[in-house]
Amino acid sequence: MTNTTEPTNTEFELGGINHLALVSADMQRTIDFYSGVLGMPLVKTLQLPHGMGQHFFFDCGGGNCIAFFWFPEAPDGVPGISSPATRPEQGELVSATGSMNHVAFHVPAARFEEYRERLKAKGVEVSPILNHDDSLSGVSRSLHEGVFVRSFYFQDPDGALLEFACWTREFTEADVSHEPKTAADRVAPATA
Repeated sequence: MTNTTEPTNTEFELGGINHLALVSADMQRTIDFYSGVLGMPLVKTLQLPHGMGQHFFFDCGGGNCIAFFWFPEAPDGVPGISSPATRPEQGELVSATGSMNHVAFHVPAARFEEYRERLKAKGVEVSPILNHDDSLSGVSRSLHEGVFVRSFYFQDPDGALLEFACWTREFTEADVSHEPKTAADRVAPATA
């Protein structure tokens, strides 16, 4: 659910995300998690030329895929830089500019809580449910008319932050009301 008067892209006819590509340390473990735990069908596998590695695609619904590269010489990720160090409710959300912070999968609102319980039953550590709203903290303990999305977070075996989310109301013009920050607003850490 976004809004009834969909904003129109006047430049390109985009149909959503074709795929998002992440990097895996262990492709078999990635298959076990994304197909085995999350139920996403593995739909395409590629062996990259010249021993560069592999590229596998999982169907995550709605014509979208999540893909993984496996590179034999990929460096290990650095939590807090290449991805958040933990889940948001544990106090961590920051990752480096240009990094992939998290992937949110849309799930039906009617099955949202059921899906959280199913992941817990499969041994996946999940965050509490977050009711995202426009309050100062950005979340509410209770579901109310100002909540625009409900979500919970979990991590894959490589530490990639994942989220199951469901929209709870339609967006209006009032939902776009903040001035964008610029590079001048950043307080980037000093480089060594």
